Amino acid sequence: MEKLPITKIDSKYERARKRVEDIKGFYYNLVTYCLVIPLLTFINYKTSWGFQWFWFPLGGWGIGLGLHAYQVFVHDGFLGRRWEERKLQEFMDQEENDQRWR
Repeated sequence: MEKLPITKIDSKYERARKRVEDIKGFYYNLVTYCLVIPLLTFINYKTSWGFQWFWFPLGGWGIGLGLHAYQVFVHDGFLGRRWEERKLQEFMDQEENDQRWR
């Protein structure tokens, strides 16, 4: 089995830790949404059901929650980590090739 340098292990650990924090943040957001929106709906129902204002936080927060889910689970963000890693590797390969020809 190949041994990785300490810096690579640390880097992998930090990336994994960041990923776990992102997922945890999304789930906190989701649970809070599921608790607060029914509460706001109930408050709206009990106070002034003629104007149903609970739709505004439901829709706005729901859009934000959807974008958060997209960022965490589907896309790595515009110019995100994967792009960064590819660019770093590209520059390191380019520098290595340049040094070979000198």
